[in-house]
Amino acid sequence: MKNLIGLPVALVAFALASPVLAQSDGAAAPSAETGTATEDAGAPGLSMGTPEADPSQPYVRDTFGDWQLRCVRAEADAEICQLYQLLKDAEGNSVAEFNMFPLPEGQQAVAGANIVTPLETLLTASLRLAVDGGQAKRYPYSFCSQIGCFSRIGLTAAEVDTFRKGAAATVTIVPAAAPNETVGLSLSLSGFTAGYNALVEIEKARLSGE
Repeated sequence: MKNLIGLPVALVAFALASPVLAQSDGAAAPSAETGTATEDAGAPGLSMGTPEADPSQPYVRDTFGDWQLRCVRAEADAEICQLYQLLKDAEGNSVAEFNMFPLPEGQQAVAGANIVTPLETLLTASLRLAVDGGQAKRYPYSFCSQIGCFSRIGLTAAEVDTFRKGAAATVTIVPAAAPNETVGLSLSLSGFTAGYNALVEIEKARLSGE
C-alpha cells in the first residue's frame, strides 16, 4: 500500500493540515526562539518582518505521550480541538491517521473519531479496531477523498475507558490489491488519558463561552 502523505483529516469544520509557509526571496527567516526576523546581511539594522500566523490554520497546542492536541481558532477566539496520532506500519511507514473529538452529552457515543486510510484500502472489508488484543469491532468506511478513505466511528463511555486503561489499540485494514491480507497498525495509548481530559476541558470552555 502507498503511504498516506500525512495530511491530517478534517475535524468536521476544518482540515488539520500544517502547510509550510514558503519563504520568499529576500525575506528574513523567523528565529525559532523569539519568532522575530533575523537581521538580513544586506540591510543591517532593518527588520525584514515576520509573516503573521493565519488564525484559521490548525496548530499543535500540546503533546501528551504519543498524542498531539491539535486546535484551530473558532469564533470569539475559542478553540476547536481534537486528539491526533499518525499510525505507522511495522516498517515505520506512515499509513493512517486517527483523530478523536468529544461529542455533546445525552447520546450513546461520548466521543467520535475519524480514521483516514490510504485510497488503496478495500472498502468492503471494513476497518477493525481492538484494544490490547481484546475483541475487535468492525466499522464501515463513509467516503473517500483525494487524501484517503474515511471511517467515522462513535465511541461509548465504556470504550473510551478501555482507551484510558489500555496500552495500545490495533487498527486493521485490508489492501485492495491483496484482499486476502491484512495490515495491522498500532495505535499507542500512551498519554491518552491526559490528552483526552485536556480535550474535554477545552470543549467545555468553548461551549460555556469562557
